[in-house]
Amino acid sequence: MIEFLKKLLGFGPAVNYKELMENGAVIIDVRTKGEYAGGHIKGSTNIPVNQLAANLGKFKNKENAIITCCASGARSGAAKRLLISSGYTNVHNGGSWYSLRNKI
Repeated sequence: MIEFLKKLLGFGPAVNYKELMENGAVIIDVRTKGEYAGGHIKGSTNIPVNQLAANLGKFKNKENAIITCCASGARSGAAKRLLISSGYTNVHNGGSWYSLRNKI
């Protein structure tokens, strides 16, 4: 029960985002086009969270690592849940794009 709650709340071992990137992870920035234009992580893909479901075909291998990010972590958390419910198995909520860029 405790492990389930930890996973649900996002507690557990720290994610090594730099290592994920070195091994081919992709970053999906789920902010709006305007927010993305104001600054983003180089090489990230911008797909606003409300358009993600319609664009899942861009990520064919459901086992590849995906890191979601946004402005604060809320929308990227929603994106992570959508990806997991769609069968993607290696999804990580990177939280804020601004803080994520310092972790990669």
